[in-house]
Amino acid sequence: MTKQLPDLFKTKMMDLLGAEEFEQFLASYDQARLFGLRVNTAKISKEEFAARSPFTLSKVPWAADGFYYQEGERPGKHPYYHAGLYYIQEPSAMAPVELLQVEPGERVLDLCAAPGGKSTQIAAKMQGEGVLVVNDIHSDRVKALVKNLELLGVRNAVVLNEKPGRMSSAFSGYFDKILIDAPCSGEGMFRKEEEMMQQWERHSVQEFAEMQRELLEQAAQMLAPGGRIVYSTCTFSPEENEAQIAEFLDKHLDFNVVPVDQFSAGRPDWLRAPWCEEGAYSSRSMEAVAGTARLWPHRLKGEGHYVAVLQRGLGNGAAGGDVGSGGRDADFVSASSGRKRGGREALRGKSRADATPRPAVSLEPLQAFEGELLRSEPFAAGRLVCYGEHAYASPEGLPELHGLKVVRPGWYIGALHRGRFEPSHALAMGLRLREAKRALSLASRDERALRYLKGETLEVAESEIVRDPEVTQAAKGYCLVCIDDHPVGWGKWHDGMLKNEYPPGWRWT
Repeated sequence: MTKQLPDLFKTKMMDLLGAEEFEQFLASYDQARLFGLRVNTAKISKEEFAARSPFTLSKVPWAADGFYYQEGERPGKHPYYHAGLYYIQEPSAMAPVELLQVEPGERVLDLCAAPGGKSTQIAAKMQGEGVLVVNDIHSDRVKALVKNLELLGVRNAVVLNEKPGRMSSAFSGYFDKILIDAPCSGEGMFRKEEEMMQQWERHSVQEFAEMQRELLEQAAQMLAPGGRIVYSTCTFSPEENEAQIAEFLDKHLDFNVVPVDQFSAGRPDWLRAPWCEEGAYSSRSMEAVAGTARLWPHRLKGEGHYVAVLQRGLGNGAAGGDVGSGGRDADFVSASSGRKRGGREALRGKSRADATPRPAVSLEPLQAFEGELLRSEPFAAGRLVCYGEHAYASPEGLPELHGLKVVRPGWYIGALHRGRFEPSHALAMGLRLREAKRALSLASRDERALRYLKGETLEVAESEIVRDPEVTQAAKGYCLVCIDDHPVGWGKWHDGMLKNEYPPGWRWT
């Protein structure tokens, strides 16, 4: 591959690294790429997964739930993948979220989220508690983001398809933690994805640097005092890395770099001509960027990345107050005030421009489904909101989102259609076996497990339907289909046959 690397890229890296280290760096491109997966601890512990795993695993040292697997193994072609037990992720890409230090109950933003690897990593650390807002400006990429959130059973995420600059007024000073996995020139991915080299030659580093500068400014407006931003790229260019952080620190004196000591240090000495403007940064910011981190493919088992941890002081910053307290989404009106057993109603979403109240949506079919199928109300912690026929559990504490492009206002529960409730696939994937009153659990070695994932109708004896005898006597109707006790979708059982409700777009091919 070294012969295919762009000449300008090789010249630049030679200048930055020096002759001896450049040769080591260049040699890494002729080494086999590495493969990783991250256990989804929202569904299974890493210890249980390691005991069950059919793959040859070894630990990723910087990721609590990350593992390498061997080339030739195909984790994407295993039922556990369809159960959302893990996410296939490049090992170095796991580092930024680890450094974000997310805790359950926090308000977290993934600003450039698609396709969702880091979003699902954040969600696993939140354990369903708090508010996770994930955004991507590209509508075509948001589809993959939504699917991955559903696959891994994320319950507390709001998905936006918005320009970050339009988000800042709604979320001023709101978030405790923000991840900026910034669009970049992708130099660190040349070994993994050779097509990145063609993109590198078409797009200038300066083009990405301008976008990154804006993202940092916009994120700062949305961060609460005392909050943390992790800025990451998968490129080596100092213009997109140390220069961005040094410039940001000089503009924002209330921010400091939290030193990262587990990887190679940032390079303030690279803030020089011809790559950066010499003398443009204060001594404070120059010293601080030495505490940022570089992940080099010739120094560790992973691809190239850059990470900076920025901490805001408690005294200054965007004045957002408690913007989430009692806040209401203007497009999705809360139904929590009417959630009473024996008959609940939710108001349809309406914009501020529409002052005429719309007819209420009856939640009785959903209530009946809960009573028949669910041991508890797993979405009770959120606000039940409806958009047309579609019901969502929206996380409590959201500010008003009027005017923003909301793709998903929360966990998609299902559709209320003509007096009946149709549960969503997202609901099935977010549930646990213990939360269902009626379920079928197939062993992963059972040939019917694969047939279910292919969308086939199955022969299932009534005795195989696990149900709560005190509440549900009949096996007929919806049941939660699981593989090795982990949900993969819905089925409808009747007279020894299970009608397959697995979505066509998700099926095993």
